[in-house]
Amino acid sequence: MAVVTSCSVKFASVVCLLSAVFAFVAHAADAASKHQAVFKTLSSKPAVKAALEQIRREDERTLREQIEISEIPAPSRKEEVRAKDYLRRLHELGLTEIATDSEGNVIARRPGTSRNGPTLVLAAHLDTVFSPDTDVKVRKEGNRYHGAGISDDARGLTVLLTVLRSMQENKLRTQGDVLFVATVGEEGLGNLRGVKALFRDRKDIDGFISVDGTDSPRLPAGESEVVARAVGSHRWQITFTGPGGHSYENFGTPSAVHAMGRAISAISDLQAPTEPKTTFTVSIVSGGTAINAIAEEAQLQLDIRSESASALAALEEQILAAAERAGAEEGKRWGAAPVKVERTLLGDRPAGAGSSDSLMASTWIGAMVALGQKPPMPVAGSTDSNVPLGLGIPAITASGGGIGDKAHSLNEWYEPVNAWLGPQGLLLTTLALAGIEGGPQPLLPRRR
Repeated sequence: MAVVTSCSVKFASVVCLLSAVFAFVAHAADAASKHQAVFKTLSSKPAVKAALEQIRREDERTLREQIEISEIPAPSRKEEVRAKDYLRRLHELGLTEIATDSEGNVIARRPGTSRNGPTLVLAAHLDTVFSPDTDVKVRKEGNRYHGAGISDDARGLTVLLTVLRSMQENKLRTQGDVLFVATVGEEGLGNLRGVKALFRDRKDIDGFISVDGTDSPRLPAGESEVVARAVGSHRWQITFTGPGGHSYENFGTPSAVHAMGRAISAISDLQAPTEPKTTFTVSIVSGGTAINAIAEEAQLQLDIRSESASALAALEEQILAAAERAGAEEGKRWGAAPVKVERTLLGDRPAGAGSSDSLMASTWIGAMVALGQKPPMPVAGSTDSNVPLGLGIPAITASGGGIGDKAHSLNEWYEPVNAWLGPQGLLLTTLALAGIEGGPQPLLPRRR
């Protein structure tokens, strides 16, 4: 069931927030308990025990591999070198059905034992937000490892390899197929192009787990999160074009930069709803040709986000209308024609999909509880999982283990605190969803 709370009295808002948190925790624990029989059976199998122990024993090996992958530059649309390295690592682990698709995704199939088993994808993204000339050398300071992309998503890529190695070396056979996928274009203006291509080209996927990032140091010790709902985003470029001219001789001519300034001012005054949380920002601006010229062209880029598709669309409509008015007002100010306003959609991530009590979230929560951890809190996020969630395909995005912060900055860091729990959780979740030879049966149903 979905957990819903309603508060209409302002002074009760804190109480309502706490009630919602407690309700989610209680619901998560209840959902996890439903899977305990499955995890009890799995955990009693010698091969599963051995695989879990191997993951913990090889924690340092996983970290070394994470550093190696992190030190291979992989900007969006330039992921080829890292992809080739990842392809090699998959081959070395004994998989033979490996290919790079037309978009650049690396896809490896580990076949299941049953013709009627589900197909589960385990994914992590190859690309980073950093430019090709960024220094990606990892350095250690105390217990922390600093490096551009060390957590996002070198950790996820490595966790997939660690889980695969534990399955291969302990001869764990799933009933359903498991696809190990390294996607391209997850970050920024990559616009999820890799995972979009994956679901465009394949109709056999029944469930999807993205491993992206780590646990947050801002959470209390022992607590974690799992992304079960999709925060959507629309990213726009708006271009303003005017006649231009000399700053003195053509004074009185509408300015593209002035029009853009009017638009930014109007956009910044808009009120976005706090529930569902909806956000906007004008993030990049450019324009003009010289200090002594009336700007002929100017551009802004902006990001709009919400967990609600309708709230996202409503705010987007207001923002685009504000830009149009700004062009008209700049022309009117000088008794001239409006400044031309053109807009280009740069990014589109679906919103309003998924639920906190989904099968995928409940299974991940059950796996972590079986490992002796507190039930993770289901949250909303913007990841590769947006695409399958938008298509109605069960999906979550899970932590790779350890803690990290400052993602998307040159100060990004990772600390391997109980780091083995990430791959252990992924292994148990995979075995529960895809089933295991000799039982239990898969929790994940086939869609087709």
